[in-house]
Amino acid sequence: MQNPTIQIIECPRDAMQGWTINIPTEIKIEYINQLLQCGFHTIDFGSFVSPKAIPQMADTAQVIAGLNLQNTPTKLLAIIANVRGATAAVKYNEINYLGYPLSISPTFQLRNTNSTIDDSLLDLQTIQNLCLKNDKQLVVYLSMAFGNPYNDSYNETMLLQYANKVSNLGVHIISLADTVGVATPLQISAALTTLIPTYNHITFGVHLHTTSTNWEAKLNAALAAGCTRIDGAINGIGGCPMAGNNLVGNLATENILALLHKKNIPTNVNLLNFTKAMEIANTVFM
Repeated sequence: MQNPTIQIIECPRDAMQGWTINIPTEIKIEYINQLLQCGFHTIDFGSFVSPKAIPQMADTAQVIAGLNLQNTPTKLLAIIANVRGATAAVKYNEINYLGYPLSISPTFQLRNTNSTIDDSLLDLQTIQNLCLKNDKQLVVYLSMAFGNPYNDSYNETMLLQYANKVSNLGVHIISLADTVGVATPLQISAALTTLIPTYNHITFGVHLHTTSTNWEAKLNAALAAGCTRIDGAINGIGGCPMAGNNLVGNLATENILALLHKKNIPTNVNLLNFTKAMEIANTVFM
């Protein structure tokens, strides 16, 4: 049987948001425009959140204005943290997806969106309605999906329960986020092999934060479980500044592509254009 094409979600927003040196808007535009030529399924390019919380993303609207979307199949995703951000984001025809982080950890939900989980679920319903009215698709990231550093209660049953809550809202894309890199390959496998057949109308992805030593085992576990949506960032840069853990970065896109090539799994990524994007990334993140 032919391997399914894997949807690669490139996440420059996640790489940029915690970068301590301000990245000029024109540099962001140049970088993202090159990424748009690589053939990624989606670019997680910016966010509509408080500029006080994430100052690096304050120019997202200006970045949109400079993007060339005419000759690319790639879609744009923007992160939002509340109804106000969603209301702003849905006004842009260029944006296809809105991403919302819903945490299984109440501590992290409060830190990340200044909201309780119950209030966040209410916001999610409103945001989903906004998406449906404005021809957008909502992507829910289940943050701290495999545990948390705050001693908040966690077990695999909770993860399944939250996935069910999101499914009941009519959401069709859920990404399991290993926000602080604590997931084991066994946890990833167990979650996906349960969720994928249970909710066959939902695309389940993974947003894995890893060290340089455990990325391959985690990615192999996700692929073996049937995951077809993988988030990454060039050079593995990034991580949530609200999580308070600088020891783990994103899953490096170049590692994802190398492993998929080794397994003869198609991605639709143009490697020549990707190499050019990596060259720009090495000047952006210095």
